[in-house]
Amino acid sequence: MPGETSHASRLAKFKNNMKSDDARRRRNEVSVELRKAKRDEQILKRRNLEINTEDLNKSDNEPSSPPIMPIDDIISGMNCSDETIQLQATQACRKMLSREKHPPIDSMIHKGIVPRCIQFLDNHWNPALQFESSWALTNVASGTSEQTMIVVNSGAIPKFIELLKSPASNVAEQAVWALGNIAGDGPQTRDCVLENGALPLLINLIKPEAPLSFKRNIIWTISNLCRNKNPPPSFESVKIALPCLTRLLDADDNDMLADTCWALSYLSDGTNDKIQTIVDAGVVPKLVHLLRSQEYLVLTPALRTVGNIVTGNDTQTDAIIQAGGLDALRGLLVNGRSNIVKEAAWTISNITAGNPQQIQKVIDAQILSPLVNVLKNGDFKSQKESAWAVTNLTSGGDVPQLVALIQAGVLEPYCNLLDTNDGKTISVVLDGIVNILTAADKMGELERVAVAIEECGGLDKLEALQHHENEKIYQKAVGIIDKFFSEGDDINNHLVPTAVDGQLEFQATDQQGGFQF
Repeated sequence: MPGETSHASRLAKFKNNMKSDDARRRRNEVSVELRKAKRDEQILKRRNLEINTEDLNKSDNEPSSPPIMPIDDIISGMNCSDETIQLQATQACRKMLSREKHPPIDSMIHKGIVPRCIQFLDNHWNPALQFESSWALTNVASGTSEQTMIVVNSGAIPKFIELLKSPASNVAEQAVWALGNIAGDGPQTRDCVLENGALPLLINLIKPEAPLSFKRNIIWTISNLCRNKNPPPSFESVKIALPCLTRLLDADDNDMLADTCWALSYLSDGTNDKIQTIVDAGVVPKLVHLLRSQEYLVLTPALRTVGNIVTGNDTQTDAIIQAGGLDALRGLLVNGRSNIVKEAAWTISNITAGNPQQIQKVIDAQILSPLVNVLKNGDFKSQKESAWAVTNLTSGGDVPQLVALIQAGVLEPYCNLLDTNDGKTISVVLDGIVNILTAADKMGELERVAVAIEECGGLDKLEALQHHENEKIYQKAVGIIDKFFSEGDDINNHLVPTAVDGQLEFQATDQQGGFQF
């Protein structure tokens, strides 16, 4: 079935397919959560409320600031044959639809203004009328999906695309804005805009001499043409924007940078071949640079895009590492915004899901200490992502790397998460504890590590989980106790690790890579 094929292709992008199905599903769940957050953070549709821009395209014969007319007078004026009255009435219509609160969109639709405004879009000899009509339709299309579809079904899309070629820049800009609202309504309208050939025209409109507001609207519209996942846009249709988006990462305007990064985040949220196309476009060094931005609206989509890239294969992950991404991510673990910390930890968890060389790069970048601090002090969502980063490290790391993790003080805050009410997180931590104890057992150091876990209260929490309502958690806890703690009644005091400043002291042996305390 198509749905099953799509799901399989989505899972294929996740790293370490030889690891548990749980890890792959977890990546899918996180991606869904992050996409929902995107909808909250980037505006899908925008109403044009800046009434003072009406004077930008006045003709000599245009009256100044006509008063708002009653709706019936507006409709009568728009339907008359006198172009001066048409313009006055259409401008009054636009003003009414530009009210900040409770614009009468449905009332105006029922009076028939949509098809009339679309007719006015063909009046190429009267750009002022085209401008006012475009603005009115933009605000209708900023409403509900039903209201947007009335504009679409009335044939507006081809006419707006034709207006992208208008010599009157404010007419072209209003057409851009309208198309952005239509594309932002969902996959169906987005694809309709793409299929009518809007994207190449939009790209060509981005010129250095273009007004800043115009460029901002173009980039926002392009980002809407790249967004939505069910289904995503045809990658062949939207990848033509990549050279333009790569150049725009050098922009000195935060709004432009933000929408450029959002567009890249949508394009990179896919299979490895799509991620490779993004990497090949040369965006990685610029994105890593933006991870140091102090502007939240830029940092958020830049981090989202980097996070998508490291869900790819090892080579794609290495591109982020080689560009200095780990140093930037370390700084984000101490960011003041919990959402940034959460997503930084999520990104790191995908890197620690990689090969031992990548895990060593994480350790060398001194990420373990702030990661453990998030486990201790972060909000729960950030703690959960950090727990995944730790468990992935225990799954793919070698013994010296696990020792480094323990030296960083991971055991106590890691075991403390066994008290949470979130069964998935408990299960993830239990998996990591099994990995740590299994590695210790292989090196003949099981008792020492088991003592360390008991000393930080981990054994008590494991015993409490033997009564957990979730059978899988109960079975995991029982299995850990039976396998690793059943002979731990008689503990030799000389095996207890020493503590310095509240941290357990561990060392790796020189040749064998084993545990030494």
